[in-house]
Amino acid sequence: MVTLLGLPVAVIVFGWWRQPRLPEGLIPPADAYDVRILRDTWGVPHIFGRTDADAAYGLAWAHAEDDFATIQGVLLASRGELAAHMGRDGAPNDFMVQLLDIRGVVDAGYPKLPADVRAICEAYAAGLNHYAALHPEDAIPRLYPARGQDLVAGFVHKLPLFFGLDRVLKELFSVEETEKQARAHLGRLDLGPVRGSNAVAVSPRRSADGGTYLIVNSHQPWTGPVAWYEAHLRSEEGLDVTGGVFPGSPVILHGHNRRLGWAHTVNHPDLIDVFKLETAPEDPHTYRVDGEWLELERDVARIEVKLFGPLTWTFKREFFRSIFGPTVRRPGVDPADGTFSIRFAGLGETRQLEQWYRMNRAQNLDQWLDAMALQAVPMFHTVYADADGRILYLYNARLPTRAKGRDFSGVVAGTERAALWTADLPFQQLPHVLDPPAGFVQNANNTPFQTTGTGADPRRLDLPAEAAAAIEDRMTGRAHRALELLSADSTISFDELIAIKWDHAYHPEAPLMRRLRRLIAASGEDPNIPATVVQRLEAFDREPDLDDTNAALVLLAVGPFWEAEDSPSDAELVDSLVSAMGHLEQHFGRIDPPWGDVHRLRRGEVDLPIAGGPDVLHAVYSEAADDGRLVGVAGDSYVLAVAWDQDGEVRSQSLHQFGSATLDETSTHFADQAQLFVERRLKPVWLDEEEIRAHLAREYRPGEP
Repeated sequence: MVTLLGLPVAVIVFGWWRQPRLPEGLIPPADAYDVRILRDTWGVPHIFGRTDADAAYGLAWAHAEDDFATIQGVLLASRGELAAHMGRDGAPNDFMVQLLDIRGVVDAGYPKLPADVRAICEAYAAGLNHYAALHPEDAIPRLYPARGQDLVAGFVHKLPLFFGLDRVLKELFSVEETEKQARAHLGRLDLGPVRGSNAVAVSPRRSADGGTYLIVNSHQPWTGPVAWYEAHLRSEEGLDVTGGVFPGSPVILHGHNRRLGWAHTVNHPDLIDVFKLETAPEDPHTYRVDGEWLELERDVARIEVKLFGPLTWTFKREFFRSIFGPTVRRPGVDPADGTFSIRFAGLGETRQLEQWYRMNRAQNLDQWLDAMALQAVPMFHTVYADADGRILYLYNARLPTRAKGRDFSGVVAGTERAALWTADLPFQQLPHVLDPPAGFVQNANNTPFQTTGTGADPRRLDLPAEAAAAIEDRMTGRAHRALELLSADSTISFDELIAIKWDHAYHPEAPLMRRLRRLIAASGEDPNIPATVVQRLEAFDREPDLDDTNAALVLLAVGPFWEAEDSPSDAELVDSLVSAMGHLEQHFGRIDPPWGDVHRLRRGEVDLPIAGGPDVLHAVYSEAADDGRLVGVAGDSYVLAVAWDQDGEVRSQSLHQFGSATLDETSTHFADQAQLFVERRLKPVWLDEEEIRAHLAREYRPGEP
């Protein structure tokens, strides 16, 4: 039996697929958009448009020049057409798109978006169409013409993955996973990738010069659909914002304009519930709620899968919808025991880009909060700072108002309407810290209740119990270290704040250090571990510098477990140490090579040593290469440091781990920022046209040679 996502499926079409040609009419009229692209000496595009829509059109063109393949991959994924292009590995994504009815949700919601939001989406799509028409050899014809709805669908598709919807679906479809399989990731010789991030804001109460500072420091994969790209958008309608975008985004996702800025880090609110339905033994298409039998709404996913060459199969898979949400059946399980509905925050929401666009255009705290209050973006810790000296931490989350007295921590019985939530905690009640006496706010993926480490922090007791239960207690090593460094400095200069951002020492209470102490104790009692090895573990100074000869042994042994809560056991830690020793002996001829020999940034022909590691403020998450080195794949990526002086004038510095040319190995900008990155130095951000022209590499309009 052929399977998809572990589910039996039926082949309904077996045929040959002929690659279509690009349609005609993809190039817009010459007067449709008025935009200039100014590339500075680092390759960063500064998009100057007459309107905001013009700027979005120019952004699409510029980003396509640097990463067209990834943008097209995002469109394929959000349309549910990955498998038709890349084969079987894309099928789970395409099933999810149909299960969640992303196309139907967007078709219903898109006409309701404000006209200016639709205009920027359609302009961005027009920019992609124009680029595809002039680069047909790189275009995937089935995608064109791209539409504004595709941009909205990209965010409807992407955001639930940030709060774990993909993990929930995998768990529902994995019936036979053994404990060994579930723990197979433990002890691996890699240190990532992991989604993290750091964000800090400092107010005039604590800054050395009376200014206001912001650190934007997301930790993302270094390539792919959620890798950062730097851009500056400016229009005659007042838009003037710089920061990071993902492929397929017509607006800045985090960064700053002249008056304010913001940074996101991933939080972990409980935004998903799985409901187990009670189906009738004689009719598995009905389910009981409050003693009444209801009919499941049946649907069929049809997924075209590329096999090889032009040969494709189209698979059919049944799924359902209940009053609780999209509904699936576990493979190989009786429907009475294996029918589950999934409900998550923001189900059916299409205003994500509207919210970010309003944040881009906001000119003060009130306007920015009005944008955030849309709650179309259902998660992310968010740190804010502005030219007026205001700073804010917000636990942004669309927290469901679940029924009191019920346990929603596991699978929920879907037998009563009382378990069905339809509203969210009001925005004003979300945990937040505004202008605290400490003069700073920070977040490094930690609980909101440890924002400043003072009495100004939110309190769990002040929240409704059901909302409080959905908020994490987690404290990362980065959060411990940030609080330690920020609290110790009564007056912080901008340069000192940047140095804190690049800090790469472990706090004693970091999860990795707690596991190291356990490993030292267990190794000391193991007669097979030489005393000299235990001494090396004990000698680790908590700071993985390039020349540190203890860091490789420690991080290879303990690093893979840094996020584990209830594991590993002492025996697993010792086994991991033995594996680390063997790995280092095999590839380096010694167990104590300098960390810089082991830990690398690689980009094309560039191969550089890099400090840092997992869960330090200068975070780098790595995977083992064939030669035994650990090569960075995620972590510190787009870094932006912003300062407003006492007069409200803004200046900023930024850095990308590679450069602006995401995929073009022949470009000067493929890896021109890598050396700065390993040296932990930022480059200037130019906002004024005069400054940009003083550092101008080229100026052009989309479509010009």
